[in-house]
This record gives sequence, structure tokens and C-alpha cells, in this order.
Amino acid sequence: MKFNTKTIHGKQHPDKAYGAVMPPIYQTSTYAQNSPGKTLKYAYGRSGNPTRHALENTFASIENGEYGLAFGSGVAAIDAVLKLLSPGDEVITTNDLYGGTYRLFTKIFEDFGIKFHFVGLANISNMIPFINENTKLIWIETPTNPMMNIIDIREVAAIAHDHNLLLAVDNTFATPYLQQPLDLGADIVMHSATKYLGGHSDLIMGGLVVRDKALADRLYFIQNASGAICGPQDSFLALRGIKTLHVRMQRHCENGKAIAHYLKDHPKVDKVYWPGFEDHPNHHIAKSQMSDFGGMISFTTKEDTLASAYDIVKKLKLFTLAESLGGVESLAGHPATMTHAAIPKAEREKIGVKDSLIRLSVGIEDEEDLINDLRQALD
Repeated sequence: MKFNTKTIHGKQHPDKAYGAVMPPIYQTSTYAQNSPGKTLKYAYGRSGNPTRHALENTFASIENGEYGLAFGSGVAAIDAVLKLLSPGDEVITTNDLYGGTYRLFTKIFEDFGIKFHFVGLANISNMIPFINENTKLIWIETPTNPMMNIIDIREVAAIAHDHNLLLAVDNTFATPYLQQPLDLGADIVMHSATKYLGGHSDLIMGGLVVRDKALADRLYFIQNASGAICGPQDSFLALRGIKTLHVRMQRHCENGKAIAHYLKDHPKVDKVYWPGFEDHPNHHIAKSQMSDFGGMISFTTKEDTLASAYDIVKKLKLFTLAESLGGVESLAGHPATMTHAAIPKAEREKIGVKDSLIRLSVGIEDEEDLINDLRQALD
């Protein structure tokens, strides 16, 4: 089954009770038992829900995995992966990643004795000195948030498996429409389904997909024991969103390309970070592991000041100044004060997250309207 068909039919079947084409919303906390401990399938809503189960099957299908898990947020999904570890274990991760992930790593799990190494993984050789007997997990984003750095998933997976390490890939920016990390050797794929998978800025959700049953069983136990699950209404919304993922992503990519080139030619813009440019670092890797380059773009102004960034984002009319990304509407963000404010300024600036950096999530509106909005804000 091809990807475009999987988004609509992958591991989905009409409801057995009445033939409903969309999975019904089972808005229930508990289930009647035939006798003590004897259930039809589900016993309690935290442990399982038919609507959530349908979504988890869809997560697995579109990522070419076997087992999917849905959580109450993307951070909750990351939290579950980190709970596979024990005090004294070490994690290698990129030095350019979502601020909420950085905060979870440094403010929560470091206090439990997990050690994190934040490394520039655009050059894979940088990670080698940090691998030791305590290393258990490699966590990467690609493209990274917000600098759009590209990391070679195949190469990282080869190194991880040579050392018996787990590799987890945050695939939120690319989505399985553009990139399928399990096929490239990853063990775990994570999504903030709040973003492109849901696609309509109306839910908060996270997802994990794996192929190995033993790993899935451990994660299912953590999901049930910790309880950070999503509800049936949000599961229904995510299922509905995924059905149009392929057509939305096509337009995100088309608009993203047009806007990236417009910004690159603008006299007031300094640098544009978009992996589709031939001079973007590791562009050749992006071409080899992605089918297109997405709708996420970051750029800096030549004035290179906080005031210049503020001036632009406040003047935008179609691009809404807001947290998050991946919805049908275009959003603009200022990472230094919004998504990445949890990262100390000195650390942010080392990786290029300057005060003048603006991040765009390019939506599916008319390309000309979006360019005109940027033109009036810049000019």
C-alpha cells in the first residue's frame, strides 16, 4: 500500500458494530466485564480505548512500523522514551533541538542521574568520543528545530547498532510523508502529533512508533503506568487530520520552496535556513533521506537585532505570531523568546539561535498572499 493510501486506509477498518467508516469516539472511562477480570478487550480508559487504538495503528502504518503509541503531548512521548533509562545512563543528542526537549532533559532527567551530551551531529564523527559503556540512547531531530540542520539517520543508526544503542528520531518537522526513520535504521520514531499529523492547530498529542515487540511492550507498560495518554476526542481529530496529511504536505513543500527563495533574494534578509538549498549544510543527505524539503524555514535579518525581529513579526498579518507549527495556517515565531527560551542565551547563540532569528511554519494558503505578507512586513 502506497503512503497516500495508508493515510486513509492504513490498518483501519469500518467499525464492526454499525459499519462506521470513521472510528467512533468511545467517550468512556471504563468497560463492562463479563466476569471479574474477563473483558471483551478493554478494561479501563487509561489502559486502552478503541479510538486511541485506531490512531495508534495509523501511527504505525504511516511510519512503516509495527506498534504505535499515542500520548497526551509530544513531550509526554519523549518522557516515556527517557523512562527506558536508569540512573547513570548517558544520552547523546544534538546541540540544536526543541527547547521543550532540552528542558525535559536538563531540568527533569538530569536530576534523576541521566547524563546528556549535546553534540553538533551534522558531523557524525563528533559523537564518537562521547560513546562509552554507560551510553544507552541517541536522540536526534532532523531537520533540527529551529536551525534546520540535517543529520544522516543511516550513519547514526549504523553507529548506534554497532554499540548496541537505541536510536530515537524526532520526525515532527519532516513527517512520514517526507522521511521514514525506521526504514533508515532508527529504533523509535517520535512525533509531536500536535503539529503536522493533526494539522489543524486543534489538539495536543504525541506519538511513538517502533518495530520491535519487546521494546513496544516496555513502552506500553510505561504509557499505562505513567498515564500520559490522549483522550478519544483528540484521537478522533488526529485520525481525521492524518487522512489529509499527504495533500497538505505537498502544499506545505510548494509554499515553503517559494518563500525560502523569496527570502534568500530579499536585501534585508541575511541568512535563510532551509534544507532545499544546494548550499545548505548536508543538503545531499537531505536529498537522500527526504522526498522533499518541507515548509519549515528560519531566517535572520541583516540588521541582526532583537528589535528588527520584533518589528517584522509584529507587522505580519497572514503569518500569525504564535507558538507551534504544522497547521494549515502559516505561523511565525521568535525562537529566542518563545520555543527556545528554556535554553540559556549563551547556549542558544552557540548554535545560531540569535535574537534576530525568525522561524516560519509555512501553511497551505495561496503562495502569492504569503509572499505579499512577508514583503509588507520586511519593506
